[in-house]
Amino acid sequence: MGYTKSLEELIAKLVKLPGIGRRSAERIALFLLQSSDADVKNLTGAIIRAKQNIRLCKVCNILTEGEVCQICQNPARDNSTICVVEEPKDVLAFEKTAKFQGLYHVLMGSISPLDGRGPEELKIKELIDRIKNKNIKEIIIATDSDTEGETTAIYLNKIIKPLGVKVTRIGLGIPVGSNLEYIDSTTLTHSLESRREL
Repeated sequence: MGYTKSLEELIAKLVKLPGIGRRSAERIALFLLQSSDADVKNLTGAIIRAKQNIRLCKVCNILTEGEVCQICQNPARDNSTICVVEEPKDVLAFEKTAKFQGLYHVLMGSISPLDGRGPEELKIKELIDRIKNKNIKEIIIATDSDTEGETTAIYLNKIIKPLGVKVTRIGLGIPVGSNLEYIDSTTLTHSLESRREL
């Protein structure tokens, strides 16, 4: 005997979430069905509120509930250094280290010709505008060390170097092909401290 149509539909929706396979989706679905109506309503309400209230910072593309995120508004941050990352979740990885005190710029992806994603689909123009209009002294490229991340880093270096800004790449400790969100804080701190100029 299989699952009911409604339960199969719920499992199919959960499987679409990142990191959730069929077995995990089944466990989550069964847990939700055994939860109280109030708990399920609270969960769905929290998801809806997050979707309605959270947006991208108009300066750096970090997830925020305001127009401009707290990092961009913080006068104690070093506004002459920008760390460029692929996704908003990468910022959280750096912030957990509590070592980087500069600003961020989220590209919202990486260059991937195989997926039909070129530089024009990313937030690169906005980064160039920030460099030209602010007193930026260093750009730290912290894209993933996979093929797409390396391609993006090479492209960024090529277009930023002529602007007279120091361009560095995070260094040792990040395994080739890995995603920043899975790197521990100590390794990420060392890679930031051992960055190299491109």
